Amino acid sequence: MLAKTMKVLVTGGAGFIGSNLVEELIRRGEDVTVLDNFSTGSTENLESVRGEVKVLRATCSMIPKLKLSKTELVFHIGIPSSSPMYRENPLLVGESINEFIKVFGLAKKNKAKIIYASTSSMYGRCKPPHREDMVSEPFDYYTEARVAMERLARVYHELYGVNSVGMRFFSVYGPHEKAKGKYANVVSQFIWNIREDKPPVIYGDGTQTRDFVHVSDVVSACLKAAWADLGCEVINVGTGKSTTFNRAAELVSRFFGKSIKPEYRPNPIKNYVYHTLADLTKARKLIGYEPEVTLEEGVRRLVKEG
Repeated sequence: MLAKTMKVLVTGGAGFIGSNLVEELIRRGEDVTVLDNFSTGSTENLESVRGEVKVLRATCSMIPKLKLSKTELVFHIGIPSSSPMYRENPLLVGESINEFIKVFGLAKKNKAKIIYASTSSMYGRCKPPHREDMVSEPFDYYTEARVAMERLARVYHELYGVNSVGMRFFSVYGPHEKAKGKYANVVSQFIWNIREDKPPVIYGDGTQTRDFVHVSDVVSACLKAAWADLGCEVINVGTGKSTTFNRAAELVSRFFGKSIKPEYRPNPIKNYVYHTLADLTKARKLIGYEPEVTLEEGVRRLVKEG
């Protein structure tokens, strides 16, 4: 925690990761403003901090017109975060990059630091474990948008001294994800289905793997990066462990005390990423990050919370 109260802006603060981050910032006594267009967010996600945060229903493109001149720290989480979104609407590439520039323009003006959401999709064609110095060949709209953002972050650092850290999130799951609907993490979707005695749907044979990371560990990593003096960096945020979809579905079913078998469907996605696994060497060295929530514990919490 910083020594004094900070004026913090969280874009996407009513969304899944953003709202979990907002709750922790409020718990730590920070002065928080949420900016969200509520496309995949909800007011319910901010229910626990109602009256303690200022909420602006707007897009990042509107930032120059908003009264944010005292912002000292920005968590830019409000970036469309699912590859299918970009396949459905390739114009999201330009929109997301332009909004990214608006956020960095605010940081430049206010001399604020930015922690922003990047992605493990960067490593789509790289063999795991995935390190930050790996370079993936172009393969989808979503990844190309994030590549451009990371490069722009360095441009803003070199030209204007804007400090930022891109957090390459792996497969994040946890509370407050319902509003994401079909774009939610597969673990959450497995839980929603099995709770209603429906089979979890797996596209493919279920042997594909993900580094599933609980949102509380993601929040911890973002805060550690915010309080560190790193200049301009990118950091993996995962667990360093991978799990098959079959194993994840089995785990969820077991915690419900059920034995519902998955429904397997053909995988329609071209350039599908089959395996992800974070190398956490850099995260440990630069910000002292260490994941605390195992997949078993994370699923247990979600099942218990209802």
